[in-house]
Amino acid sequence: MTPLVEAPSLSKEFGRQVYLKLECYQPIRVFKIRGAYNRVSQAKSRGVVAASSGNHGIAVAYSARLLGKKCTVVVPENAVQEKVAVIGELGAEVVKYGRFSSEREAKARELAKERGEFIHPFDDPEVIAGQGTCGLEIVEQLEGFDSVLVPVGGGGLISGISAVVKTLRPSANVFGVEPVGASKLGPSLKQGGRVALSAPKSIADGLLPNSVGELAFKICKGRVAGTFEVTEDEILEAMWLLLEQAHVVAEPSGAVPLAALLAGQDEERLGKRVVLVISGGNVSIDLLKKILEES
Repeated sequence: MTPLVEAPSLSKEFGRQVYLKLECYQPIRVFKIRGAYNRVSQAKSRGVVAASSGNHGIAVAYSARLLGKKCTVVVPENAVQEKVAVIGELGAEVVKYGRFSSEREAKARELAKERGEFIHPFDDPEVIAGQGTCGLEIVEQLEGFDSVLVPVGGGGLISGISAVVKTLRPSANVFGVEPVGASKLGPSLKQGGRVALSAPKSIADGLLPNSVGELAFKICKGRVAGTFEVTEDEILEAMWLLLEQAHVVAEPSGAVPLAALLAGQDEERLGKRVVLVISGGNVSIDLLKKILEES
């Protein structure tokens, strides 16, 4: 279980009680371990294969190491080097291929024919169930809250959280937060069908799948109250604010919920008690230095 704490300085600044669900305090500093371990523990093969921008790969490699399975992770050619290094340190073989999620998934599925089961990063019922434990903890840790803000990449985390929260706390709202250059869930909910992006772009490298997963989208429909879009500058400002006022190191993907508060869009929808899911803390050293130098 990860901590859920109020951030008093952020509460004062934004005029509402702001709570942080600190998934950056996981053993691998990201929520992905929840779904990855649940899925890898049920794999019948001796090996597993993943496609990842970094965090899912770390989670699968970590889980495989604990469970004694061989692991291969396909990462983009421009992956954050620190994340790639961690995957290798955990004993997995790293294969660099392509730049977009669709490319590396195709490569991973090809490798899985010989190396073991493919572990999808978000569109898998066992992965989603694992991510849903984050929502269960929020309900157990905080007696009353009005809304939960969740980063959205492929939709695994928000689908798991929304399924739990809307079942156990139906009066609470779950909102997704997406970078402007990688917004998929918001347009998909508006159109009633999944929207695919040809080339999603953002500093939040963990939120760049081309589309929300099919199963994840089915779960989100009727459960997710809406989404917010945030700019790159707002994401960077949120990273600094978390570091300065809450002493929390968040990667760009993990900072987007706070960026939504900074953006000030339709804040009345959020209510007075808001939970921000800080999904990860695997920030590159170069980016952290840049933020410290410019702030």
